Amino acid sequence: MVVGAFPIAKLLYLGIRQISKPLANRLKAGARRSDFFRTYVCLPPAQAYHWIEMRAKMRIMGFRGAAIKPMNEEAAAELGAELLGEAIIFLVGGGCMVAEYSRQSANARRKEEELEARLHSMEAEIARLGLLSDELDARARAAERKQTVTVAASPRV
Repeated sequence: MVVGAFPIAKLLYLGIRQISKPLANRLKAGARRSDFFRTYVCLPPAQAYHWIEMRAKMRIMGFRGAAIKPMNEEAAAELGAELLGEAIIFLVGGGCMVAEYSRQSANARRKEEELEARLHSMEAEIARLGLLSDELDARARAAERKQTVTVAASPRV
């Protein structure tokens, strides 16, 4: 039976994303209650979103110069809170993606370094064996020459 690595990092990322949804809902509720948060955090993006959306719709329908009325404050606060919640979920998901990518690239880099180290050790071993082979070849030639000299020097009967 092959035992694979348990994807604990992926499970943690999924848990973080699941936790981000209630966190986003709490922030939305806080944004609806706080005047400062509503005025400076929720309303400007909601009004900008409304303006861009209405301008695009007007252009699609052929009304080029039509004036766009801003949303009322309550609807803008609601839309801003929704945008904030979606942005939080998107940022947490994007952060998880970036973390997973960096983890995977670190693993790939580590494996590449291990492979390169292994290759270098094999090359060093091949070089060492080549030198050993040359040395043994030189010894064999020297022994052969010595044997030839000994055979030539010995008297023939």
